[in-house]
Parts: sequence; structure tokens; C-alpha cells
Amino acid sequence: MGLKPIDKRSPLGTREAIWAAIRRLRVFTATDLWGETNCSKDTIREYLTGLRAAGIVEYYHDTEKGATVHRLARDGGVEAPRVRRDGSEVTSGRGRENMWRTMRVLKEFSARDLAVQASTDDVQIAELEAKSYIHYLHKAGYLAITVESKPGSATTPGRVARYRFVASRYTGPKPPQVQRVKQVYDPNQRKVVWKGGSDDAE
Repeated sequence: MGLKPIDKRSPLGTREAIWAAIRRLRVFTATDLWGETNCSKDTIREYLTGLRAAGIVEYYHDTEKGATVHRLARDGGVEAPRVRRDGSEVTSGRGRENMWRTMRVLKEFSARDLAVQASTDDVQIAELEAKSYIHYLHKAGYLAITVESKPGSATTPGRVARYRFVASRYTGPKPPQVQRVKQVYDPNQRKVVWKGGSDDAE
């Protein structure tokens, strides 16, 4: 059975919940985390494996308790570290994070502007990717159109659409996610904020 869509999971059944418990307890066992969150034991073990490999937590065997005890060694803040089992950083999703942050900085932008400004040496964003993300955030009400697009002709140049971020729609640092069923989920609010459907056209 595959994972439930993120909007269908319990708010506590996430790695964010595990990380929050780790920061709260500082010294803990896997069983402690299981009691503090709604995560499965397998999810907790896998995440701890990655955190240990990354040097974020340390562990030792407590002979008196007869259990492996972990200690938070490096606290990077409230954002849960995104690590694989070998400790390497997960970079997928960075493009959306960059675009979400950059949209709020730019007063007005086109898809090309956003792709260029949100790209870094480590994360390159294609104009088509920016256009797709803009499409869904506009549908969900995060963006307003300032200039309508206009197709060109043999004698008249076309015009690309331009947008601005709706300040009142800023819900937090995590970028809204476009799910496979073409709906927008806001992880800051932990809810679906726009439902389109599989036939939604970009």
C-alpha cells in the first residue's frame, strides 16, 4: 500500500513531528519518539538512521535501560532536516522553496523573471517549471495577474503575463505543494486550499 496523500495524513504523522519531539526532548529513545508522535516505528527508525549518518544526532547504548539512547548534537532550527538514510541532503523541492521565497521579494514578475531570480548555483529552475507553479498558485489565490498575456501575430509582438504576490495570502515559510491530482496543498495550514482535478489545463 502506498503512502497516503500528505493532506490525508495525521498532522502528527510526519517527520516534522519527529523533529519537533527531538528538539523538545534533546535526549531520547526511538520509543520516546513513538510515544510523542503519531509516526510509525519504521518511519522513526529510518529518519533516525539518516540523522545519525548526517551527524545531527548521536547515540549510545545505555546498559541500565537496555536501550539505544539518542542525543541531539546539532540543532539547525525548527525546520526538519531533509536527509536520506546515508545522511545526504534531499534537494528535491528546493526549486519550489526558492520560487515561493522569491515571489515575495519581486514586486512584479513573469515566469521567466521568476525562473531566473529563483535559480541558484545548486538549483536551476526552467521557465516551464516556473510557469506551471505560477499557474497553480494563481488558481489558489496566492498570485494576482497584473498584465494579461496576449498572443502575438505576424505584425504585432505578443505579451507575456505578469503577476504579483498577494501579501495577505502568505501563510508561512513552506511552499504550497501541487499534488498529483492537480490540487494545491498548503503545508503551513495543513489543508488543501484549491481543488482543480485531473482535467485542469495549464
